[in-house]
Amino acid sequence: MTRRILSLFSLTAAVFLLVGTSFVQAEEHAASAVTPKEAVEKLKEGNARFVEGKHLSRDLRAQVAATAGGQHPFAVTVSCMDSRVPVELVLDQGIGDVFSLRVAGNVIDPNILGSLEYATKVVGSRLIVVLGHTQCGAVKGAIDDVKLGNLTGLLAQIGPAIAASGPKGTSKDAAYVNKVTEQNVFLAMKEIRDKSPILREMIEAGTVGLVGGVYSVETGRVKFLAD
Repeated sequence: MTRRILSLFSLTAAVFLLVGTSFVQAEEHAASAVTPKEAVEKLKEGNARFVEGKHLSRDLRAQVAATAGGQHPFAVTVSCMDSRVPVELVLDQGIGDVFSLRVAGNVIDPNILGSLEYATKVVGSRLIVVLGHTQCGAVKGAIDDVKLGNLTGLLAQIGPAIAASGPKGTSKDAAYVNKVTEQNVFLAMKEIRDKSPILREMIEAGTVGLVGGVYSVETGRVKFLAD
């Protein structure tokens, strides 16, 4: 009886391992045919449509049905949680087109890195976008050295961007806030490369792109930044 139980357990474990491995391989082999450069252009075109009020007509219910069995987003974004920056809307993308990671100040931590690794290495997304925005409350809070519970540690992560922005300004100076915002995007991109060997390898190989941008809450336009 003991041998039969052990044999059954071994068989079950083998099947589980086989199915799990097949799932990961299937996801990995389903990589988007879009190149990193083409992915950037798709997002630029989408934002241009948003600004001009010429959104693509989409049957969202049909997209729900079409993506029920799996997803293959061509890009993954890391953006702020600000309610004025709904990524899928401002880039005019549909259900299943992009992964969207959102956190105050678009800061990078192990959870974000792990999510990026899953999106690119496993699912096959071809582009990583770090998207900041004008009038960012997290950036302003970091400039003002705000202290509030767990928010204190999050805002501290924006400190290096402040240090890299020259003479200290104030949160009331829009130009200075925007300067820190851009530096924060650049530093987030650097962290992605430095803290994830998996992502760095794909970026250096050219199989995955990495770009930064700043969304204007005043105009709705995304300014893509030269790295």
